[in-house]
Amino acid sequence: FPAESGRYQLYVSYACPWAHRALVFRALKGLEAHVGVSVVHWRMLEHGWTFEEGPGVVADPVLGADFLHQLYTHTTPDYTGRVTVPVLYDLEADRIVSNESAEIIRMLGSAFDGLPGVRPLDLYPEVLRAEIDAINARVYDAVNNGVYKAGFATEQGPYEEAATKLFDALDDLEARLARQRWLAGDVFTEADVRLFTTLVRFDAVYHGHFKCNLRRLRDYPNLWAWTREIAQFDAVRGTIDLQHIQRHYYESQRTVNPSGIFPIGPVVDFDAPHDRSRLAGQAIAA
Repeated sequence: FPAESGRYQLYVSYACPWAHRALVFRALKGLEAHVGVSVVHWRMLEHGWTFEEGPGVVADPVLGADFLHQLYTHTTPDYTGRVTVPVLYDLEADRIVSNESAEIIRMLGSAFDGLPGVRPLDLYPEVLRAEIDAINARVYDAVNNGVYKAGFATEQGPYEEAATKLFDALDDLEARLARQRWLAGDVFTEADVRLFTTLVRFDAVYHGHFKCNLRRLRDYPNLWAWTREIAQFDAVRGTIDLQHIQRHYYESQRTVNPSGIFPIGPVVDFDAPHDRSRLAGQAIAA
């Protein structure tokens, strides 16, 4: 798959933290002019992700599809697996490249670096890869996936196990970010992006909807300030849509919220000042 400008389309949901990673990478790297984007509707019910009209929805340019599953079966007619976002699509070869967020962010992070206007921002520096991989593994199990394990638990024991593991990890991350600006030290990396897209949803969704309510993100001074700093990056600001995020979880996940009613709060102010510049480390202007 050659890294050519205009050849690829990225399919995302503003609601999904896994898709949000890819959207953040696209923005941080300055790939908007090179990789197109389509955005599904926030509501996902029996037919999966749709391109139903709504604020923020961006239509499919390949088939003019009504449902994302049509893109999967267009590529693989006998496909019967899960239909997920993000999806990176090759418009020239007319096929899906990948639907795995960890793969897609690595592609976006380096493959297009030779194209005009792409920022030389290395989010997976070789010297830090072992540490980044170790952080990613812990964060994935306890936090990224941990909120889902707690939220979808159907028995008390598994819920308490997942929730306890989640808050133990958040306590450790709070201590880490008390002494350093970024998860891997002085340098902003993909590890920060992968945690950020979960934490930016925490108080608005996971605290209430998924019963991850031992503490709020706002009860962690360093994690909360770290989240605000990233949310205030010029490139990241436009990737956050709390309406899509909150309405997706509360309207779509009827086993957790049968009524489909979504709450009017909480108010989450990502623009509040942070003091992270007191710590040495890379500042991101992108």
